[in-house]
Amino acid sequence: MPSIIIDSIPLDVPEGTNVLEAARSIGITIPHFCWHPALGKAGACRACAVKMLEGPVKGIQMSCMLPAQDGMVVSTTDGEAVAMRRAVIEWLMINHPHDCPVCDEGGECQLQDFTIAGGHGIRRYDGLKRTHVKQYLGGYIEHEMNRCIQCYRCARFYQEYAGGTDFGVMGSSGGVYFGRQQDGPLQSPFSGNLADICPTGVFTDKTARFRARYWDYDMAPSICPVCSLGCNTVPMARYRELLKTTARRNDKVNGWFICDRGRFSNTAVNAPDRPRRALVDGKPVDMAAALDSLLERLSEFLALNGADSLAVVGSPRMSLEGNIMAARLREVVGAETLCYFGDVLHAERTLEAVSLLNAENSASQEDVRQADLIAILACDLQEEAPMMSLAVRQAWRNGARIFVVGSECRLDPTKLHLYETEDVTSLTDVPFTEARNPLVICGTRHTGLEAIRAVALPGVKFSFILDGPNSFGCALLAREQGAVSFSETLTGGRVKGIISLEADLPAGLPNEIRVLAAADWLPTQLMKRAEIALSVTSWVEMDGSYINNEGRAQRFKQVMRPGLPIKGETPELHPPRIHRHDPPGGDMLPSWRILSELLERLGDERSEEDRFGEKCKFLGSLDAEGGGIMSYERNRNQ
Repeated sequence: MPSIIIDSIPLDVPEGTNVLEAARSIGITIPHFCWHPALGKAGACRACAVKMLEGPVKGIQMSCMLPAQDGMVVSTTDGEAVAMRRAVIEWLMINHPHDCPVCDEGGECQLQDFTIAGGHGIRRYDGLKRTHVKQYLGGYIEHEMNRCIQCYRCARFYQEYAGGTDFGVMGSSGGVYFGRQQDGPLQSPFSGNLADICPTGVFTDKTARFRARYWDYDMAPSICPVCSLGCNTVPMARYRELLKTTARRNDKVNGWFICDRGRFSNTAVNAPDRPRRALVDGKPVDMAAALDSLLERLSEFLALNGADSLAVVGSPRMSLEGNIMAARLREVVGAETLCYFGDVLHAERTLEAVSLLNAENSASQEDVRQADLIAILACDLQEEAPMMSLAVRQAWRNGARIFVVGSECRLDPTKLHLYETEDVTSLTDVPFTEARNPLVICGTRHTGLEAIRAVALPGVKFSFILDGPNSFGCALLAREQGAVSFSETLTGGRVKGIISLEADLPAGLPNEIRVLAAADWLPTQLMKRAEIALSVTSWVEMDGSYINNEGRAQRFKQVMRPGLPIKGETPELHPPRIHRHDPPGGDMLPSWRILSELLERLGDERSEEDRFGEKCKFLGSLDAEGGGIMSYERNRNQ
């Protein structure tokens, strides 16, 4: 490990670390624009100048381009280096518009931060500014080319990292332009990351345009609920409306980025037709009254039909806490049936996949990025788990061979091809023995149990693509609780009533089955049919946990309070203009809290912590800003 000195602080750094990274590791921030941890160095902005006092090279150097070497003595405060950085900032600001007051990047702009930090506060240039015409890039990304400082981050990410072909750099010198050959929506499923990666305001999130400043947002660490990968996010809300979502770094999971599907998934949370009031027989009531009615009807139902005729139904899109409490409700009322999956194939495939995974063979997205051979079986990654396809691309860029096994999910020629593949008929045709880090990615939608079992090869890591953010957690609970799929409960004819919790049940539920209660934040058909409809909080309105497809338990925190948005798209939903302590629609509760209050009414005297059981007490102390904890490690430590 090279030993260097930065600003009189000695340190050892890993081989290959550049001086900029070394300084960051000890809390010294050197201004930079083109360098990014995921993209590496480019040497385009010239803003990271330092003075090399001793060592293999001397004088003014660009710290992002300079690998740390033994004997280097670096000064970030030397007068020459400071003057160089100040001059570069002034050059960059010559053509930059005076639009900070109206720029959506204000408050999270690197150019803003480093301009102030560099002491550049007076503009000496009084000539004409270079101007560009901005482009229409679709409904999600706003383009303002006049703010560009030519750092090349956008083109490097879009073309090199994400494999996009419809966006790039054109021109030369001061006429460099970053955009498309013609106006039109960006085609990459990762285009939203341009808003995160741009150090100025060239690319901003159009869905939140002019809605709030960075310091106005309510935000908290969260987990994307769109698929089973568990990518880390930071949702941002204001006035009880989810406005935008940004990526949150987790090197083991999504790295620095997220897909557009996860980024632009705020519509359902803000939807005008979202359930926001508890209903009893179609009439709005407060939550306490709804739970009282549910207790009364549940007691009558059990007395008339018996506990073996009731099914409690959880869901892979409900938090782990909610699914644990569903099992507790089944136990307290003595119901015979507990379900976590809608159909038998979904249940069998998920349980089989989860049973094969352990701490040694479970592959994270980072494992995929580091693999040198990947076999993809029975899944369309761009459709089912876009960030996994991006991880596969990084492995391919590093030289990995990519095999597509079988014919269930051939690559769609109309979609963007992120990597080159080789077709084989079965896993036995893949040369795993020739690789140091081989890996298999297998879907669970289009394949049978035998194909899933075939993935468990000795010395090979594997990853299953599951349905729902908490399918792994539901599989663990189903195995522990002896749960069955809902479709299996219908075959026996015993079930006469259900309590559904954020469940997506198969269409065609028999009319003779009573839906005593349905709890959800989506306007499903089951909510419309339920005798008692309980509106619950979405993931951004509560604390909770998911276990992703690799078995990693991760915590998400409440971003905003539940209630009607103050400024929604539908004027008639505007809260009544009266003074009140709680917002209208603010009595919504998480599903697990609704179940907890129902259990209290049923006479369960245990505290909330005790209700989660010994195995899941760790959820309360799980750090939402950490990397998560593998469920295998949690089980081994108990």
